[in-house]
Amino acid sequence: MRTVRMLFVGALATIVALGLSACTSATGTPATAETAMSDATRDLLAAATDGDADAVRAALDAGAEIEARGDGGMTALVAATKANHVDAARALIEAGADVNAKDDIQDSAYLYAGARGHDEILRLTLDNGADLTSTNRFGGTALIPASERGLLSTVGILLDAGVDPDHVNNLGWTALHEAIVLGDGSDAYVEVVRALLDGGADMTIPDGDGVLPLDLATSRGYDAIAALLKG
Repeated sequence: MRTVRMLFVGALATIVALGLSACTSATGTPATAETAMSDATRDLLAAATDGDADAVRAALDAGAEIEARGDGGMTALVAATKANHVDAARALIEAGADVNAKDDIQDSAYLYAGARGHDEILRLTLDNGADLTSTNRFGGTALIPASERGLLSTVGILLDAGVDPDHVNNLGWTALHEAIVLGDGSDAYVEVVRALLDGGADMTIPDGDGVLPLDLATSRGYDAIAALLKG
């Protein structure tokens, strides 16, 4: 009888120990708190993707990890930026989100906003520590894809901020090269080229094949751009 009682007490102790273990994380944090933090972080990422600034703030108040990463390695700020959710991005930046944190394809909030012409978010990142020298997966600054896409207002913002107009990416192109090679010679690109030149772009830098911007423009029949480059 005594043996049975001892076995029962031992089994009960094991059950209690397992129960305590299940309620505590490896770091000693109660599992309920760990779960709540995980839920808050998931809520933050979802709110940022949806553009719900109030939900973003609520998740942060609930203890969400502001630099946690979701699909594609995106932080909440990168997710909000890619969807151009200005209010959600502002809430995150005001809460201290890193504007230079990159996702799996090397996009940060700053770089993506610049590349896509999300000017309101771009200004927010510039006012909050954007690294003007940071580069995307192609080795280019934010100015290069902005020029490629003919985003005149964005080009102006980036030049005013001090981004180097002569940075050369992995393809051997500067912003000026991309505005010509990947542009269509339309008025929008003429104005981008003008802005780049006014911003200090060096028209004597050849591309990776040794071709000058003037020759690139001339060979494509972009007469207005060629005229600018001839001075």
